[in-house]
Amino acid sequence: MRRLNRKKTLNLVKELDAFPKVPESYVETSASGGTVSLIAFTTMALLTIMEFSVYQDTWMKYEYEVDKDFSSKLRINIDITVAMKCQYIGADVLDLAETMVASADGLVYEPVMFDLSPQQKEWQRMLQLIQSRLQEEHSLQDVLFKSAIKSPIPLPSREDDLSQPPNACRIHGHLYVNKVAGNFHITVGKAIPHPRGHAHLAALVNHDSYNFSHRIDHLSFGELVPGIINPLDGTEKIAIDYNQMFQYFITVVPTKLHTYKISADTHQFSVTERERVINHAAGSHGFSGIFMKYDLSSLMVTVTEEHMPFWQFFVRLCGIIGGIFSTTGMLHGIGKFIVEIICCRFRLGSYKPINSVPFEDGHTDNHLPLLENSTH
Repeated sequence: MRRLNRKKTLNLVKELDAFPKVPESYVETSASGGTVSLIAFTTMALLTIMEFSVYQDTWMKYEYEVDKDFSSKLRINIDITVAMKCQYIGADVLDLAETMVASADGLVYEPVMFDLSPQQKEWQRMLQLIQSRLQEEHSLQDVLFKSAIKSPIPLPSREDDLSQPPNACRIHGHLYVNKVAGNFHITVGKAIPHPRGHAHLAALVNHDSYNFSHRIDHLSFGELVPGIINPLDGTEKIAIDYNQMFQYFITVVPTKLHTYKISADTHQFSVTERERVINHAAGSHGFSGIFMKYDLSSLMVTVTEEHMPFWQFFVRLCGIIGGIFSTTGMLHGIGKFIVEIICCRFRLGSYKPINSVPFEDGHTDNHLPLLENSTH
């Protein structure tokens, strides 16, 4: 009884077989079928390799949400060289809440030469080239995110000996400010606190020594994160007049970065530049110096590195193989059918029509006469 039940079960399973096997003796191969099969296998191999490369690659996903963190402090990282001596200039921050952050809280004044050495010029030229490529190809930033290259790349030390006294001042370090709009500026004279804001002791500095030509080696907001090259890194401005103002209008965007190499909270920013000569007689008012007015965006960007899951790769691979098998089979069948029709027409055209045999009633007989059997 058990054998009988097992046999019935096997027969039932055989009847449900959706892939019936054809004996090899009934299978007819052809040169055209082999050619199509070769093309199909080659195409499948190429597409499989391409699909595997897509599976290995990753991409960056951008999401936007409202930034709800307004209580924490914002870090400003600064490395700027001004073509004036350190005792003549001062740097500080004044925000909308009338809070003043002096440069003594985290900035260092270092006397240096404004002109770069040959090695430093090559470094600056490379940084400017990267900036120009980033402005043209925005997708390069995703490559930098994924590679997590060390940035900012520090300015290399001078390889030549200084034979002249320093004629510039390098201001570098970082400051912590409130997360509100503010103004970081470098102008003539040291900053002093004032009940109605702040002031700079500029009266003791001669106007002829004014020169706000400057080079921004690095300016960023938030923690230093690998893979981010900021828009102003490598910027150099030369003053055409001793009484000139340089303005940078900056919009800071909080950014959360999550890649397979790093995970950090930082800030990115966009900037608009403007410069003008101060001439009160012509209506161009203001103060000589470098002014960076920043404001914070209410939106936060989350950048996440994503990867294609294995099940999606497997489904796409099955679709490629099955689609090519079905398509090549259909194309081969259609081509074979067309060839057979064309060949049959040529064959039919090679035969001549048979002479008709007339009947007495006017009808014709186009059939061949039957051969009578002469044997009885």
